Amino acid sequence: MVCHQWYWIRVRELCEGDVHDMRGCCAFVRGNGCCGAKADAIPTNKAMLLQIYVAMKAMPWYCALPSLSEYMIENGWTKCYDRVSEVGWLPHLLYLSLYLVFVEFGIYWMHRELHDIKPLYKYLHATHHIYNKQNTLSPFAGLAFHPVDGILQAVPHVIALFIIPTHFTTHVGLLFLEAVWTANIHDCIHGKLWPVMGAGYHTIHHTTYRHNYGHYTIWMDWMLGTLRDPSDEEGKKVM
Repeated sequence: MVCHQWYWIRVRELCEGDVHDMRGCCAFVRGNGCCGAKADAIPTNKAMLLQIYVAMKAMPWYCALPSLSEYMIENGWTKCYDRVSEVGWLPHLLYLSLYLVFVEFGIYWMHRELHDIKPLYKYLHATHHIYNKQNTLSPFAGLAFHPVDGILQAVPHVIALFIIPTHFTTHVGLLFLEAVWTANIHDCIHGKLWPVMGAGYHTIHHTTYRHNYGHYTIWMDWMLGTLRDPSDEEGKKVM
């Protein structure tokens, strides 16, 4: 029990460290015009403070899922392995690829159902979607979820452990990367790196509610007809 309490504390400190790092980044962004963005597209201090409040309130609950996953791993209930040498580099890379595909598929559908199932949207996901304009989005919005919503969207990472052999440290690293990634796609600065589901795509998601549900890539949205490209939106504005 002590071990798992320590893990929960450690995960919480890492996540809260993310928030404090983002505060510094946002201060830089506000001071430097959001890398060329218009002044009215930069989130206000009030909007960011609200996002920080929602994120920090949910943070202890976010840490419950990785703590639970470590408990299950330590008890041998999953297909996790400790060292790459146990399986070899080629199988490890194959398993990692399968893991990422599974997570991409799972998060797409979890996110989409949080929109399509009305009670889930009303009581959970709507907390996140009050940030529905570019000038209300910031990296802090990426962590400002109802706690149950945030946990549900990370569940595919844990389900994968029972299906796909997974390197334990890689699994923990990818869970931590979730916090970094979700902050990145809410900063409204689009990197335009195909096929990455960058901030430009996710900003459209926050304004239309019906497009770009994907996680790291655009492939699920492309296959299922829910993709809307930022370049198309820019073309419409020009016209």
